[in-house]
Amino acid sequence: MADGPALHSVGETSLRREWFLGVSIATSLTFIALPGLFQHLSEPLWFTLLFGWLFAVVLGSALSVVRHADYLAERLKEPYGTLILTLAITSIEVMAISAVMIHGENNPTLARDTLFAVVMIILNGMVGLSLLLGAWRRPEQQHNLQGANAYLGVIVPLATLSLVMPTFLAGPDGQHPSAPRQLILGVISVGLYATFLFLQAGRHQDYFADDGNRREHRGERAPSRGPVWFHAILLFAYMGPVVFLVEQLALPIDYIIETLHAPAAFGGVVMAILVATPEAISAVRASIANNLQRSINIFLGSVLSTIGLTVPAMLVISRLYGHPVTLGLERGDLVMLLLTLAVSIITFASGRTHLMQGAVHLVLFLAYVLLIFQQ
Repeated sequence: MADGPALHSVGETSLRREWFLGVSIATSLTFIALPGLFQHLSEPLWFTLLFGWLFAVVLGSALSVVRHADYLAERLKEPYGTLILTLAITSIEVMAISAVMIHGENNPTLARDTLFAVVMIILNGMVGLSLLLGAWRRPEQQHNLQGANAYLGVIVPLATLSLVMPTFLAGPDGQHPSAPRQLILGVISVGLYATFLFLQAGRHQDYFADDGNRREHRGERAPSRGPVWFHAILLFAYMGPVVFLVEQLALPIDYIIETLHAPAAFGGVVMAILVATPEAISAVRASIANNLQRSINIFLGSVLSTIGLTVPAMLVISRLYGHPVTLGLERGDLVMLLLTLAVSIITFASGRTHLMQGAVHLVLFLAYVLLIFQQ
């Protein structure tokens, strides 16, 4: 009988930690009740406050989604834990891009710019920071070579077919892919991703397990005391406000692009930051704790799910709402993508990583940031 009050106490303590859910819900109710908040976007101070408020709440909710996905990962173990994390974040990404695509003037390059930004932020920024910090106190880190090869073996063809090939295959409407080409690309993306999931969760789970590193327990979080269903419910509870608030965030983003004439890639970069930041935190923590395999599962799995799931979703939305999409990269962006894929293959080719490789990826990320303002 003593267990009842103890469990009740644990539940109350867990709920107190979820105060940000109240912030998310209160913010959503505020924008539902006061739609006129967007009428004064031309005032710089009000625009900054409104944009910062929405961005912070959406990012905080996304971080909470990742936190509960991490708790589930502790209980379910790899590869299911990382799979839950990547699918949750990819869902947020699809909702974010869809909201900005459907709202306001048609922006055919938004999906492409967001995909490219996610790839650059993760494969250069996140990978570089993870490898650099992880190798700061140790000469090398080890990972499962077969797992990294499996990820890159699907990422490279999907990235090429989605972001490179359309540049050289102009359809009847220019660079917008025709309906048959959209169908083929969607089937290929979903088919390859489903095959990879079968491999990851089935006969080759050992490819994605930590086979060499010694975890440093002092930096790890204490296991969650709540049941699995509790964290699963809260994960979806935090995703609810994100769906609505991302649509509200689309308004100031459209204002920046359409009225203030910011670079066309700005909207994609903002969406990518919202998507990549929560996963970046988890990946860097894992690398610092000398669990590089967990880190690789996060950032390579995120890139794969982004391309394998977001591209088909965007093509479906394009057909349903009549918003054409342009997928092919051009000029410097095309070179940066091919260079990043080539360097990533070299980085994970030996099963060992070191500080220099992290520095190279961070330099490529800096080059990407500078190119945004030079085009």
